[in-house]
Amino acid sequence: MLKVVLPDGSSKEFPGSVTPLEVAGSIGARLAKATLAADVDGKVVGVDTKLPESGEVKVRLLTRKDPEALGVMRHSAAHVMARAVMRLHQGVQLAFGPTVEGGFYYDFQLPKPLSEEDFPAIEAEMKKIVAKDEPFERMDVDRSEALAMCEGLAQHYKVEHISTGLAEHPSLSFYRQGEFLDLCRGPHVPSAGAIGAFKLLSLAGAYWKGDSNNAQLQRLYATAFFTQEELDEHLRKIEEAKRRDHRLLGKQLDLFTINPLVGSGLILWLPKGATIRGLLESFVREELIRRGYQTVYTPHIGKVDLYRTSGHFPYYADSMFPPFVTKEEEEYLLKPMNCPHHIMIYKSKPRSYRELPLRLAEFGTVHRYEKSGQLSGMTRVRGFTQDDAHIFCTDEQVPGEFEGCIEMTQFVLKSLGLDNYRVRLGFRDPKSDKYVGSEELWNRAQGALVEVCTRLGIEYTAEEGEAAFYGPKADFVVTDCIGREWQLGTVQLDYNLPSAERFDLEYVGADNKIHRPVMIHRAPLGSMERFIGVLIEHFAGAFPLWLAPEQARVVTVSEKSEAYGREVEEKLRSAGFRVSGDYRSEKLGAKIRDAQLELIPYMFVVGPRDAEQGTVSLRDRLDGDLGALSLADAMQRLSDEVAERKVRKTFSGSAGLEAKAEANEY
Repeated sequence: MLKVVLPDGSSKEFPGSVTPLEVAGSIGARLAKATLAADVDGKVVGVDTKLPESGEVKVRLLTRKDPEALGVMRHSAAHVMARAVMRLHQGVQLAFGPTVEGGFYYDFQLPKPLSEEDFPAIEAEMKKIVAKDEPFERMDVDRSEALAMCEGLAQHYKVEHISTGLAEHPSLSFYRQGEFLDLCRGPHVPSAGAIGAFKLLSLAGAYWKGDSNNAQLQRLYATAFFTQEELDEHLRKIEEAKRRDHRLLGKQLDLFTINPLVGSGLILWLPKGATIRGLLESFVREELIRRGYQTVYTPHIGKVDLYRTSGHFPYYADSMFPPFVTKEEEEYLLKPMNCPHHIMIYKSKPRSYRELPLRLAEFGTVHRYEKSGQLSGMTRVRGFTQDDAHIFCTDEQVPGEFEGCIEMTQFVLKSLGLDNYRVRLGFRDPKSDKYVGSEELWNRAQGALVEVCTRLGIEYTAEEGEAAFYGPKADFVVTDCIGREWQLGTVQLDYNLPSAERFDLEYVGADNKIHRPVMIHRAPLGSMERFIGVLIEHFAGAFPLWLAPEQARVVTVSEKSEAYGREVEEKLRSAGFRVSGDYRSEKLGAKIRDAQLELIPYMFVVGPRDAEQGTVSLRDRLDGDLGALSLADAMQRLSDEVAERKVRKTFSGSAGLEAKAEANEY
């Protein structure tokens, strides 16, 4: 007898094995028609999956209302897309076609590469396939038969994958839909008619199995939603994301540049970008001092043995720059992380419990060898600076220190208007052998994280396998103003690097005995490069006044007002504002348009009457003309906004359109 437990706690019993579709049918015909997949004991499966003949299973039937169903549908859409490509083109070799965040892709090799001009024909063929509503039929075969099937299809990438990547699998699964047959573990929706609105998005290069030594393929990206309205909204967000692309805005606003002669993934900060970075660093430093941190500096290189002791080398060797050897035959690395250096500062002298917690902070630059295909502007780089700190404390101090790190991260994010975030706890995967330290230490560390989040009333999700190799962590995943998620700040708890097997850290306790400290790693911003890249996109380049590289611009109505304009400019600069003046003989409307396009927060417009009365006409980037104010009142308005680090409504991103509209007023 099989007992099926449903999400509401009710259960159904069956005399033998049934499928999720049959479970749905036993509840009602409408539910059976709406069911697209099922969650069986935490695993998403197809509706035709056979459940056990006896025992108890938990089953959640998935309809289009469930997020998991969207992923299943997109996987099926990837098969439909591959089928359409094979119908339209000869000699297509199939690689992999998984779902990804926001959609799916399929990797192909074709005699003639695809182009975006092929998209309409592929989409039209996909619509024909969906309209026919043929079922997705699963086939489970033994490994030798699977190999023969792929050889018969002349799909050599599938043959290679079965021979190598799937060599330990005695049986494999295929899915057939019409004439299309593909090696696939599934699951899929029952039939193609369940696929909603879809859109092909872009083409990119890819390597077979992600290895640059292998053949290069074409990756066709697409997305799908259950309704056209959802697709339209997603496409709108994509267009908005393009307008906010920090790589384009960084160039337009003179914030940063990347030069191939310097090297891929290495950021050159231009003066305006450096101003933003410096302001953020000063803001964080002030908060660090207030919270009892001490600043340190460490070198950009270190001996390989240092990272062997920490366990980072060779564990992360693939993501580090190769070691180099000195004339004295000593091996060094470009510093890939700051924590081993801070540990050696801790070890520089004997420590007492009276010194703890010891909080060491550094804006430390590190280098990681990211693959060239993964580099992306400022958000994925090879050299970056972390707002890093490491706290050495007693076991009893862990909850309070961890709470302080969480609170500081919350404070920093709130100060930048990044209030929409979730906390993700990264725990050890008990099935993996990549983690160091005993199970007892891991359980203690993970329990401490949960305790702090519970006490602070922080809602969190816990994900196994997301921990650092030395300890669990709490990541802040921020949602920007157009709904994208970015992992930024992080706090990590570490009982392992201080251990006898690693750095053997000690302190003398109140009992005059030797004890071992606990270590906390934390970085509220993460890296300056990535964080500022995200800020550029979140604000669409229109930074709040306190962060804007140029806070105000003095704009003259005519050349007659230049002397007064320069006087206003000097008074603003003397008051600490970052200001420039536009004294060109251009029309006023053109000057205002240029300032608007450059996203200057405020314009101090001055004319002959202002010179006589000591006033300015203040213009706000967001609210337009604010009228005539005394210079003192206008400056006070800016001072108040800076003092409270005010973050006003997020700029829409359509700077050019708004600037043209402003210019039409003149």
